[in-house]
Amino acid sequence: MDFRAYEARLRDVLGGRESAFSDAEYQRRCQALDRRLEAEGLDALLVTNPAEIYYLTGYNTFEVSVHTALAYCPSQSVLQVPSIETGPAVACARVDRILGYRWEDPQEVIEPLADCLAGQGKRIGIDCWGGGLRSGLLAGLEKRLPDHAWVDASGLLNPIRRIKSSEELVCLEQAARLTEAGIEVARQTVSAGRTDSEVVAAAAEAMHRHGSEFMSMQPIVVAGRRSSVIHTNHRRFPIQAGEPVFIELGAAYQRYTSPMMHTIVAGAESPDSHMQAMAGMCRRVYEALVTAMKPGATFDSAALAAEDAWRKEAQEAFFSGVYGYTVGGQFPPSWVEGSGFIARGQPAEFEENMVFHLPLCFRIPGLWGMGFSETVRVGPQGAVPLTRNRWTLESGG
Repeated sequence: MDFRAYEARLRDVLGGRESAFSDAEYQRRCQALDRRLEAEGLDALLVTNPAEIYYLTGYNTFEVSVHTALAYCPSQSVLQVPSIETGPAVACARVDRILGYRWEDPQEVIEPLADCLAGQGKRIGIDCWGGGLRSGLLAGLEKRLPDHAWVDASGLLNPIRRIKSSEELVCLEQAARLTEAGIEVARQTVSAGRTDSEVVAAAAEAMHRHGSEFMSMQPIVVAGRRSSVIHTNHRRFPIQAGEPVFIELGAAYQRYTSPMMHTIVAGAESPDSHMQAMAGMCRRVYEALVTAMKPGATFDSAALAAEDAWRKEAQEAFFSGVYGYTVGGQFPPSWVEGSGFIARGQPAEFEENMVFHLPLCFRIPGLWGMGFSETVRVGPQGAVPLTRNRWTLESGG
């Protein structure tokens, strides 16, 4: 049978069975988007970011490299997927129609998608800065629909996605427990003579054993001098006695991730005073942040409070400049939601039930890096942790 017959057969037995959230939750999200479209004077939205498609429809797959698009307007949602993604579309997605195309022939996507968008109005929002919008797709649609206006609607969903519902918070809390299980096993595995790859293997096994789905970002473990280089990862390197081992993990529960960073020193001897001081600075910055993250305060003001907490070390250590980023339902290659960043110059304001990962890793070039973090929820009086980290630099193994 072809993919169209496959879809019809599956729909009878699996339609919507693997949807992650209630119908009421999807209705809430779509109604919020409808109000945004009306406010921006848009008839429809072409969504190509896998995480945003998931947010609006529940469509969930590990194959996010192929063209997929959601043609959304208040009266109709149409999900275009390749033939190999027919199953996940039927089993997971809450849409009015599935529009398939042959996986091996992406040239087939233009005509049916253009026909669909032609019936949704003349002003179509697109995300010029997000993932998934291919230049060939946009060029083809513009040629096929020359009388349509293609409006940059980058970030249109951001204010909606930032604030988590009760159902989303449950997912983030569950993800936090799975991540904690990985962190604890990683701590126990670290010892002089073992490799960074062995620590990663143990942590990943623990998270999967406790129920993690495929993760949006690979587990990160790096030791000693290599930990001073941002975004290096495990590569069979032996861990030396006295080296700090930086660990960053994020298990996935219904695609939601609550990441954590942690550092432990290999070997029986206590960490030296320099390491202890930097670990204490991480805690100091964290406390400044969670106090500043109150509803009505700006992301910029929280970043300024964090900067003030480590000003005397600023010439010694490198920091990315982002003190927090929103997390939610994501797909590889990253668990970063991208709907909000705690950094200087960011004017957005905190609201209750926004959820951020606070990635506080400070790196001394050529020496080592020191990092601890929590995933936190904004509450009435400041941020409260969803994860439960140990904020003490300890030695192990």
